[in-house]
Amino acid sequence: MSPPFLLLPPQIIMPSEFRHRLKLLRRRISESDAAALVVTHLPNVRYLSGFTGSAGILVVQPDRATLFTDGRYAVQAPQQVRPAGVHAIIPPTSILRAAGEYLGSRQKRGSHRIAFDPNQLTVAQHKDLRRTGGGRISWIFGTGWVEGLRLLKSPPEIAKMRAAARLISTVFDEVVPLIRPGVTELDLAAEIDYRMRKLGASGPSFETIVASGPRAALPHAQPTRKRLRRNELVVLDAGAILADYCSDLTRTVFVGRASKSIKAWYRAVLEAQAAGIAAVAAGVDSSAPDAAARRVLDAQGLGKYFVHSTGHGLGLEIHEAPRLAKGQKAKLQAGMVVTVEPGIYVEGIGGIRIEDDVAIHAGRTEVMTTATKELLEL
Repeated sequence: MSPPFLLLPPQIIMPSEFRHRLKLLRRRISESDAAALVVTHLPNVRYLSGFTGSAGILVVQPDRATLFTDGRYAVQAPQQVRPAGVHAIIPPTSILRAAGEYLGSRQKRGSHRIAFDPNQLTVAQHKDLRRTGGGRISWIFGTGWVEGLRLLKSPPEIAKMRAAARLISTVFDEVVPLIRPGVTELDLAAEIDYRMRKLGASGPSFETIVASGPRAALPHAQPTRKRLRRNELVVLDAGAILADYCSDLTRTVFVGRASKSIKAWYRAVLEAQAAGIAAVAAGVDSSAPDAAARRVLDAQGLGKYFVHSTGHGLGLEIHEAPRLAKGQKAKLQAGMVVTVEPGIYVEGIGGIRIEDDVAIHAGRTEVMTTATKELLEL
Protein backbone atom coordinates (compact mmCIF):
# COMPACT_ATOMS: atom_id res chain seq x y z
CA MET A 1 0.00 0.00 0.00
CA SER A 2 1.25 3.50 -0.79
CA PRO A 3 2.37 5.70 2.12
CA PRO A 4 -0.36 8.16 3.20
CA PHE A 5 1.45 11.19 1.77
CA LEU A 6 1.24 9.65 -1.70
CA LEU A 7 -2.53 9.22 -1.53
CA LEU A 8 -3.24 12.58 -3.15
CA PRO A 9 -6.54 12.96 -5.03
CA PRO A 10 -6.09 13.21 -8.80
CA GLN A 11 -6.31 16.72 -10.23
CA ILE A 12 -6.04 18.11 -6.70
CA ILE A 13 -5.63 21.65 -8.08
CA MET A 14 -8.64 21.94 -10.38
CA PRO A 15 -8.77 24.18 -13.47
CA SER A 16 -11.47 26.22 -11.74
CA GLU A 17 -8.97 27.16 -9.03
CA PHE A 18 -6.48 28.56 -11.55
CA ARG A 19 -9.29 30.53 -13.14
CA HIS A 20 -10.34 31.85 -9.73
CA ARG A 21 -6.79 33.02 -9.03
CA LEU A 22 -6.68 34.84 -12.35
CA LYS A 23 -10.06 36.42 -11.60
CA LEU A 24 -8.80 37.79 -8.28
CA LEU A 25 -5.62 39.08 -9.92
CA ARG A 26 -7.58 40.78 -12.67
CA ARG A 27 -9.61 42.56 -10.02
CA ARG A 28 -6.37 43.90 -8.54
CA ILE A 29 -5.17 44.97 -11.98
CA SER A 30 -8.46 46.77 -12.64
CA GLU A 31 -8.28 48.60 -9.30
CA SER A 32 -4.94 50.06 -10.41
CA ASP A 33 -6.33 51.13 -13.78
CA ALA A 34 -3.69 48.99 -15.49
CA ALA A 35 -4.09 47.18 -18.78
CA ALA A 36 -1.98 44.17 -17.78
CA LEU A 37 0.43 42.67 -15.28
CA VAL A 38 3.69 41.12 -16.47
CA VAL A 39 4.50 38.09 -14.27
CA THR A 40 8.14 36.98 -14.46
CA HIS A 41 8.70 35.08 -11.19
CA LEU A 42 8.36 31.40 -12.10
CA PRO A 43 6.58 30.30 -8.88
CA ASN A 44 3.99 33.00 -9.61
CA VAL A 45 3.68 31.83 -13.21
CA ARG A 46 3.11 28.30 -11.94
CA TYR A 47 0.56 29.46 -9.37
CA LEU A 48 -1.52 31.28 -11.97
CA SER A 49 -1.21 28.96 -14.96
CA GLY A 50 0.07 25.53 -13.92
CA PHE A 51 3.18 25.89 -16.11
CA THR A 52 6.18 24.09 -14.57
CA GLY A 53 8.92 24.96 -17.06
CA SER A 54 12.15 26.86 -16.34
CA ALA A 55 11.49 29.80 -18.67
CA GLY A 56 8.26 31.70 -18.95
CA ILE A 57 6.61 35.12 -18.81
CA LEU A 58 2.89 35.43 -18.17
CA VAL A 59 0.97 38.50 -19.33
CA VAL A 60 -2.37 38.81 -17.54
CA GLN A 61 -4.96 41.14 -19.10
CA PRO A 62 -8.64 41.72 -18.32
CA ASP A 63 -9.79 39.45 -21.15
CA ARG A 64 -6.95 36.98 -21.56
CA ALA A 65 -3.74 35.53 -20.14
CA THR A 66 -0.79 34.69 -22.38
CA LEU A 67 2.28 32.62 -21.58
CA PHE A 68 5.49 33.22 -23.50
CA THR A 69 8.01 30.39 -23.33
CA ASP A 70 10.62 28.78 -25.57
CA GLY A 71 10.76 25.82 -27.93
CA ARG A 72 11.70 23.33 -25.23
CA TYR A 73 8.15 23.60 -23.96
CA ALA A 74 6.29 23.64 -27.29
CA VAL A 75 4.39 20.49 -26.35
CA GLN A 76 4.36 20.81 -22.57
CA ALA A 77 3.24 24.42 -22.18
CA PRO A 78 -0.09 24.26 -24.08
CA GLN A 79 -1.02 21.04 -22.28
CA GLN A 80 -0.31 22.51 -18.84
CA VAL A 81 -1.87 25.97 -19.23
CA ARG A 82 -4.92 25.21 -21.38
CA PRO A 83 -7.05 24.07 -18.39
CA ALA A 84 -6.40 27.46 -16.76
CA GLY A 85 -7.63 29.27 -19.85
CA VAL A 86 -4.14 30.52 -20.66
CA HIS A 87 -2.84 30.76 -24.23
CA ALA A 88 0.75 29.64 -24.84
CA ILE A 89 3.01 31.31 -27.41
CA ILE A 90 6.40 29.97 -28.53
CA PRO A 91 8.08 32.99 -30.19
CA PRO A 92 11.04 32.78 -32.57
CA THR A 93 12.80 35.51 -30.56
CA SER A 94 13.54 35.81 -26.85
CA ILE A 95 10.48 35.52 -24.66
CA LEU A 96 11.21 38.88 -23.01
CA ARG A 97 11.32 40.61 -26.37
CA ALA A 98 8.21 38.80 -27.54
CA ALA A 99 6.29 39.82 -24.41
CA GLY A 100 7.36 43.44 -24.85
CA GLU A 101 6.37 43.52 -28.51
CA TYR A 102 3.04 41.92 -27.67
CA LEU A 103 2.31 44.53 -25.02
CA GLY A 104 3.28 47.32 -27.40
CA SER A 105 0.96 46.02 -30.09
CA ARG A 106 -1.94 45.87 -27.62
CA GLN A 107 -1.67 49.50 -26.53
CA LYS A 108 -3.28 51.08 -29.57
CA ARG A 109 -6.36 51.84 -27.52
CA GLY A 110 -7.38 51.91 -23.88
CA SER A 111 -5.01 52.13 -20.93
CA HIS A 112 -1.28 52.33 -21.55
CA ARG A 113 -0.41 51.39 -17.96
CA ILE A 114 1.41 48.06 -17.59
CA ALA A 115 2.26 46.75 -14.15
CA PHE A 116 5.28 44.68 -13.14
CA ASP A 117 6.85 43.62 -9.85
CA PRO A 118 10.20 45.41 -9.45
CA ASN A 119 11.30 42.76 -6.95
CA GLN A 120 11.09 40.11 -9.66
CA LEU A 121 12.56 41.89 -12.68
CA THR A 122 16.14 43.05 -13.17
CA VAL A 123 16.97 46.55 -14.36
CA ALA A 124 18.28 45.08 -17.64
CA GLN A 125 15.11 43.06 -18.19
CA HIS A 126 12.91 46.07 -17.52
CA LYS A 127 15.00 48.12 -19.92
CA ASP A 128 14.43 45.51 -22.64
CA LEU A 129 10.69 45.49 -21.96
CA ARG A 130 10.52 49.28 -22.18
CA ARG A 131 12.47 49.30 -25.42
CA THR A 132 10.48 46.55 -27.15
CA GLY A 133 7.14 47.73 -25.79
CA GLY A 134 7.50 51.20 -27.23
CA GLY A 135 7.14 54.70 -25.79
CA ARG A 136 3.38 54.66 -25.33
CA ILE A 137 3.49 52.33 -22.33
CA SER A 138 3.51 53.76 -18.82
CA TRP A 139 5.13 51.23 -16.48
CA ILE A 140 3.80 51.00 -12.91
CA PHE A 141 4.68 48.86 -9.91
CA GLY A 142 2.57 45.78 -9.17
CA THR A 143 4.59 44.86 -6.10
CA GLY A 144 3.43 41.68 -4.39
CA TRP A 145 0.13 41.39 -6.26
CA VAL A 146 0.51 37.66 -6.86
CA GLU A 147 2.26 36.96 -3.54
CA GLY A 148 -0.75 38.56 -1.83
CA LEU A 149 -2.94 35.86 -3.35
CA ARG A 150 -0.47 33.10 -2.48
CA LEU A 151 -0.54 34.03 1.22
CA LEU A 152 -3.77 32.14 1.81
CA LYS A 153 -3.70 28.50 0.78
CA SER A 154 -6.82 26.74 -0.44
CA PRO A 155 -7.85 23.36 1.02
CA PRO A 156 -6.28 21.54 -1.98
CA GLU A 157 -3.01 23.41 -1.44
CA ILE A 158 -3.01 22.57 2.26
CA ALA A 159 -3.67 18.92 1.40
CA LYS A 160 -0.52 18.92 -0.72
CA MET A 161 1.49 20.59 2.02
CA ARG A 162 0.20 18.14 4.61
CA ALA A 163 1.38 15.30 2.40
CA ALA A 164 4.79 16.95 1.92
CA ALA A 165 5.11 17.42 5.69
CA ARG A 166 4.30 13.77 6.35
CA LEU A 167 6.79 12.70 3.71
CA ILE A 168 9.72 14.57 5.24
CA SER A 169 8.68 13.33 8.69
CA THR A 170 8.84 9.76 7.40
CA VAL A 171 12.27 10.43 5.91
CA PHE A 172 13.53 11.60 9.30
CA ASP A 173 12.22 8.42 10.94
CA GLU A 174 14.00 6.32 8.31
CA VAL A 175 17.31 8.16 8.70
CA VAL A 176 17.53 8.06 12.50
CA PRO A 177 18.97 4.49 12.58
CA LEU A 178 21.78 5.68 10.28
CA ILE A 179 22.95 8.42 12.66
CA ARG A 180 26.02 7.01 14.38
CA PRO A 181 29.72 7.77 14.93
CA GLY A 182 31.79 7.60 11.76
CA VAL A 183 29.05 8.59 9.34
CA THR A 184 29.75 11.84 7.52
CA GLU A 185 27.38 14.79 7.33
CA LEU A 186 27.40 14.41 3.54
CA ASP A 187 26.43 10.73 3.86
CA LEU A 188 23.37 11.63 5.92
CA ALA A 189 22.37 14.52 3.66
CA ALA A 190 22.59 12.23 0.63
CA GLU A 191 20.46 9.60 2.36
CA ILE A 192 17.83 12.20 3.22
CA ASP A 193 17.68 13.46 -0.36
CA TYR A 194 17.60 9.93 -1.79
CA ARG A 195 14.86 8.76 0.53
CA MET A 196 12.61 11.77 -0.06
CA ARG A 197 12.79 11.17 -3.81
CA LYS A 198 12.15 7.46 -3.33
CA LEU A 199 8.98 8.35 -1.42
CA GLY A 200 7.70 10.57 -4.22
CA ALA A 201 9.26 14.01 -3.74
CA SER A 202 10.44 15.85 -6.85
CA GLY A 203 13.40 17.13 -4.86
CA PRO A 204 14.47 18.97 -1.71
CA SER A 205 12.91 22.32 -0.80
CA PHE A 206 16.42 23.66 -0.12
CA GLU A 207 19.92 22.28 0.35
CA THR A 208 19.63 19.73 3.12
CA ILE A 209 21.42 20.72 6.34
CA VAL A 210 23.31 18.22 8.48
CA ALA A 211 25.59 19.86 11.03
CA SER A 212 27.33 18.07 13.90
CA GLY A 213 29.39 19.03 16.91
CA PRO A 214 30.58 22.65 16.96
CA ARG A 215 29.29 23.04 13.38
CA ALA A 216 25.75 22.63 14.72
CA ALA A 217 26.15 26.17 16.05
CA LEU A 218 25.95 27.41 12.43
CA PRO A 219 22.22 27.84 11.71
CA HIS A 220 22.61 27.32 7.95
CA ALA A 221 25.64 25.06 7.86
CA GLN A 222 26.24 23.10 4.67
CA PRO A 223 27.03 19.40 5.16
CA THR A 224 30.71 18.49 4.92
CA ARG A 225 32.91 15.39 5.08
CA LYS A 226 33.11 15.79 8.84
CA ARG A 227 32.38 12.49 10.57
CA LEU A 228 29.96 12.32 13.45
CA ARG A 229 31.56 11.68 16.82
CA ARG A 230 30.31 10.52 20.16
CA ASN A 231 28.93 13.06 22.60
CA GLU A 232 27.90 15.75 20.15
CA LEU A 233 24.72 17.36 18.86
CA VAL A 234 23.52 16.85 15.29
CA VAL A 235 21.05 19.25 13.64
CA LEU A 236 19.13 17.92 10.64
CA ASP A 237 17.08 20.43 8.62
CA ALA A 238 15.38 19.20 5.45
CA GLY A 239 12.33 19.78 3.32
CA ALA A 240 10.67 17.97 0.44
CA ILE A 241 8.83 19.28 -2.61
CA LEU A 242 5.76 17.17 -3.27
CA ALA A 243 3.29 18.11 -6.01
CA ASP A 244 4.96 21.55 -6.24
CA TYR A 245 4.64 22.42 -2.51
CA CYS A 246 7.38 22.60 0.12
CA SER A 247 7.78 21.18 3.58
CA ASP A 248 10.40 22.13 6.19
CA LEU A 249 11.44 20.08 9.22
CA THR A 250 14.27 20.41 11.73
CA ARG A 251 15.18 17.97 14.46
CA THR A 252 18.21 17.78 16.75
CA VAL A 253 19.61 14.52 18.11
CA PHE A 254 22.54 13.63 20.35
CA VAL A 255 25.13 10.99 19.52
CA GLY A 256 25.88 9.30 22.83
CA ARG A 257 24.45 10.25 26.21
CA ALA A 258 23.55 13.91 26.65
CA SER A 259 24.74 15.84 29.69
CA LYS A 260 22.34 17.51 32.08
CA SER A 261 23.09 20.91 30.54
CA ILE A 262 22.36 19.68 27.00
CA LYS A 263 19.12 18.11 28.18
CA ALA A 264 18.15 21.37 29.89
CA TRP A 265 18.89 23.35 26.73
CA TYR A 266 16.85 20.93 24.66
CA ARG A 267 13.88 21.18 27.04
CA ALA A 268 14.11 24.97 26.86
CA VAL A 269 14.02 25.00 23.04
CA LEU A 270 11.16 22.50 23.03
CA GLU A 271 9.20 24.65 25.49
CA ALA A 272 9.95 27.75 23.39
CA GLN A 273 8.68 25.99 20.29
CA ALA A 274 5.52 24.86 22.09
CA ALA A 275 4.92 28.44 23.21
CA GLY A 276 5.48 29.70 19.67
CA ILE A 277 3.04 27.18 18.20
CA ALA A 278 0.46 28.01 20.87
CA ALA A 279 0.69 31.68 19.88
CA VAL A 280 -0.06 30.94 16.21
CA ALA A 281 -3.69 31.86 15.54
CA ALA A 282 -5.79 33.74 13.05
CA GLY A 283 -6.01 37.42 13.94
CA VAL A 284 -2.79 37.79 15.95
CA ASP A 285 0.25 39.79 14.86
CA SER A 286 2.89 37.69 13.11
CA SER A 287 5.33 38.87 15.78
CA ALA A 288 3.38 37.07 18.53
CA PRO A 289 4.85 33.57 18.07
CA ASP A 290 8.35 35.04 18.03
CA ALA A 291 7.71 36.97 21.24
CA ALA A 292 6.27 33.88 22.94
CA ALA A 293 9.27 31.73 22.03
CA ARG A 294 11.74 34.39 23.13
CA ARG A 295 10.08 34.84 26.51
CA VAL A 296 10.75 31.17 27.30
CA LEU A 297 14.39 31.31 26.25
CA ASP A 298 14.98 34.67 27.95
CA ALA A 299 13.57 33.32 31.21
CA GLN A 300 16.14 30.53 31.13
CA GLY A 301 19.05 32.75 30.23
CA LEU A 302 19.30 31.44 26.68
CA GLY A 303 17.81 34.34 24.71
CA LYS A 304 21.20 35.63 23.57
CA TYR A 305 21.79 32.35 21.75
CA PHE A 306 18.61 32.66 19.66
CA VAL A 307 19.91 34.56 16.64
CA HIS A 308 17.21 34.28 13.96
CA SER A 309 13.48 34.77 13.61
CA THR A 310 11.00 32.18 14.86
CA GLY A 311 9.54 31.24 11.49
CA HIS A 312 8.35 32.04 8.00
CA GLY A 313 5.59 31.33 5.55
CA LEU A 314 5.71 28.22 3.42
CA GLY A 315 4.16 27.21 0.10
CA LEU A 316 5.40 26.93 -3.47
CA GLU A 317 8.64 28.43 -2.12
CA ILE A 318 10.48 27.56 1.04
CA HIS A 319 10.46 31.16 2.29
CA GLU A 320 7.25 33.10 1.83
CA ALA A 321 5.34 35.71 3.77
CA PRO A 322 4.57 36.15 6.59
CA ARG A 323 7.68 36.39 8.76
CA LEU A 324 7.29 35.36 12.38
CA ALA A 325 9.70 37.90 13.76
CA LYS A 326 10.06 40.87 16.07
CA GLY A 327 8.35 44.01 14.81
CA GLN A 328 6.13 42.28 12.26
CA LYS A 329 2.62 43.77 12.18
CA ALA A 330 0.93 41.61 9.54
CA LYS A 331 -2.00 39.64 10.91
CA LEU A 332 -1.96 35.86 10.72
CA GLN A 333 -4.97 34.51 8.82
CA ALA A 334 -6.72 31.22 8.27
CA GLY A 335 -5.19 29.63 5.19
CA MET A 336 -1.60 30.55 6.00
CA VAL A 337 1.04 27.89 6.56
CA VAL A 338 4.07 28.84 8.66
CA THR A 339 7.08 27.25 10.26
CA VAL A 340 7.87 27.58 13.97
CA GLU A 341 11.58 26.96 14.56
CA PRO A 342 13.29 28.53 17.57
CA GLY A 343 16.86 27.48 18.23
CA ILE A 344 19.94 28.23 20.28
CA TYR A 345 23.52 28.21 19.01
CA VAL A 346 26.50 28.11 21.34
CA GLU A 347 29.88 28.64 19.73
CA GLY A 348 32.29 25.78 20.33
CA ILE A 349 29.56 23.42 21.56
CA GLY A 350 26.76 23.20 19.00
CA GLY A 351 23.16 24.11 18.38
CA ILE A 352 19.61 22.91 18.97
CA ARG A 353 16.71 23.73 16.67
CA ILE A 354 13.23 22.21 16.49
CA GLU A 355 10.94 23.08 13.58
CA ASP A 356 7.43 22.14 12.50
CA ASP A 357 5.04 23.21 9.75
CA VAL A 358 1.81 24.71 11.08
CA ALA A 359 -1.38 25.33 9.08
CA ILE A 360 -3.76 28.00 10.37
CA HIS A 361 -7.43 27.10 10.12
CA ALA A 362 -10.49 29.00 11.31
CA GLY A 363 -10.51 28.52 15.08
CA ARG A 364 -7.60 26.08 15.25
CA THR A 365 -4.10 25.25 14.09
CA GLU A 366 -2.66 22.03 12.69
CA VAL A 367 0.91 20.82 13.16
CA MET A 368 1.49 18.94 9.93
CA THR A 369 4.98 17.52 10.54
CA THR A 370 4.82 14.38 12.65
CA ALA A 371 8.39 13.31 13.51
CA THR A 372 9.07 12.80 17.22
CA LYS A 373 10.39 15.75 19.19
CA GLU A 374 11.75 13.63 22.02
CA LEU A 375 15.49 14.11 22.50
CA LEU A 376 16.96 11.05 20.79
CA GLU A 377 20.22 9.82 22.28
CA LEU A 378 21.76 7.55 19.67
